[in-house]
Amino acid sequence: MKTTQIKYEKPDNLVSSFEGSVKKHPRNPFIGEKDKDGHYQWITYRDLSKRVDHLRSALAQLGVESQHRVGVIANNRKEWVQIALATYGLGASFVPMYESELEKLWKYIVENSEIKVLFVSNLEIYEAVAPFLVTISTLDQIFIIEDDGDDSLIELEKKGQDKPLAPIHPKAEDIANVVYTSGTTGDPKGVLLSHGNITSNSRAGWRVYPFLNQKSMSISILPWAHSYGATAELFCFMQFGGRIGIMGSVKTLAQDIETLKPHIIMGVPRVFSKIYEGLNRKIKQKNFMIKHLFNMGINSWEKKHKNKLKSKSNLISATKHKIVSKVIYSKIRKKLGGNVQACLTASASINPEVIKFFMALGLPLYEAYGLTECSPAITMNYPGNFRIGSVGKALEYVEIKIDKSVIEDESKDGEILARGPNVMQGYLKKPEQTKEVITDDGWVRTGDRGFLDEDGFLFITGRIKEQYKLMNGKYVFPAALEKDICHNHYISHAFVYGSGMEYNVALIVPDFESLTPFAEKKNISTDPEDLIKQKGIKSLILHEIKKDLEGEYGHYEIPRKVLLSAEPFSIENGILTQTMKPKRRVILDRYEEQLKELYKTGTK
Repeated sequence: MKTTQIKYEKPDNLVSSFEGSVKKHPRNPFIGEKDKDGHYQWITYRDLSKRVDHLRSALAQLGVESQHRVGVIANNRKEWVQIALATYGLGASFVPMYESELEKLWKYIVENSEIKVLFVSNLEIYEAVAPFLVTISTLDQIFIIEDDGDDSLIELEKKGQDKPLAPIHPKAEDIANVVYTSGTTGDPKGVLLSHGNITSNSRAGWRVYPFLNQKSMSISILPWAHSYGATAELFCFMQFGGRIGIMGSVKTLAQDIETLKPHIIMGVPRVFSKIYEGLNRKIKQKNFMIKHLFNMGINSWEKKHKNKLKSKSNLISATKHKIVSKVIYSKIRKKLGGNVQACLTASASINPEVIKFFMALGLPLYEAYGLTECSPAITMNYPGNFRIGSVGKALEYVEIKIDKSVIEDESKDGEILARGPNVMQGYLKKPEQTKEVITDDGWVRTGDRGFLDEDGFLFITGRIKEQYKLMNGKYVFPAALEKDICHNHYISHAFVYGSGMEYNVALIVPDFESLTPFAEKKNISTDPEDLIKQKGIKSLILHEIKKDLEGEYGHYEIPRKVLLSAEPFSIENGILTQTMKPKRRVILDRYEEQLKELYKTGTK
């Protein structure tokens, strides 16, 4: 546990934060969801507050008290917020889980966190977890959100209507959420985030995006079960009375953005990369003049930006960009609702070219960095203070230092350490692992490798624990290689392998949509299973990797052979975590033998 004393600004708990917005903006729409006809229906702050009051009373009647935990297995929805706030108002802790998670992980979390009352979104999930009532002694009851029977949320609410109960206002250090980490290398750990952790982090994010206010709209793409979505969007917008419209699905995202007209779009890099790739494909189909103007605008913005960094003016570039922005880019902005003032991405690295693209379009895209143990934000780029390629500067009251002692070479980087009011209270029931991560003076060891430039911008260079040595004794940081390999438009996912080997090889999942035109020109089948067997495709991928990495990495680091797979890395097949990070252990379990086979045919 931390030994340093942290002072928190008021409101320092989520109950007071919500109450403040209910008082100031009672009629403001808060959460919007699509109905069966595809129209958004909204609940106001005042109406949600009433439902929170009813549920809080009902939970108290079930015996929920401050030492207990209440869980939910549900996607983003108004009831998610209702259950969380009702739980906080009893001084209890909230444990969110993903609908798309494996059943065995639900069981692990419910048992490990000793959840007393569990809410699930639908009957299908209820049937899967109902046996927990027998096998997990601490679980008392399960209620269904999308139901009206005796075990439904709506019936439970009714029991609280006639017995009002004033909320508890938790202390800043009281636990609000137990958020289970993705578990890329082992069992997930329950991260204990306090009310002060979350409110301070949400407030710090708001202060660097001051244009956000009670009239602002966000489109909910990120899951609130993860701290990025909960802190950066849900609790951030809640503090100032903003509106959050939940996307219908990935397929309807473009339409939902146009309908909701958000002022900010938050997502993982894949969201913005897909938009980037889709727009580029459309532009390639346009006539020469449109393509020329579009690319001229991108190049002009980049020249303008570089000159600005050097305190130089470039009237020609600025004028060119302004013209293209008005004639072409304005139409793209309109398709995205016309109100977007910023886009925020985190959770994984993003190709700098994608950031430049969005910046040029007048849809500023800023990269941030954090981890669940820090509630999660540590650094952010933001309007007027950004550096492409970096993950930004430390948020207010957050300190960063680089520990070079863990690096054996003479590099300028080291392990990133962070300290501040956002640092977790520890891991649930794991005191030894907590001590490994949090130092006696309150610094969190992130496990990430990076450096700070002269202006305080943080750059991520890899993961400490994932580094390995080749046979020649040279260190390799696979995460950095994988990041840069995936910047290529022909590649969706990459996994670099080579610990103790003579050289590196890579598992590659191609971007089959991007490969289609190439395959058609060569009269090759566009079926993914057929494509990965083609020597020409393998040669193309190797050529692209070499082209992109040469000059940036040592010759010994660049993969010499590739294994192509038609199976994407996904949450559904267990290869990606809920935050889209690859589970290295799972990949090795599935592909290590095939990767080893690549070494048996000699060096390329």
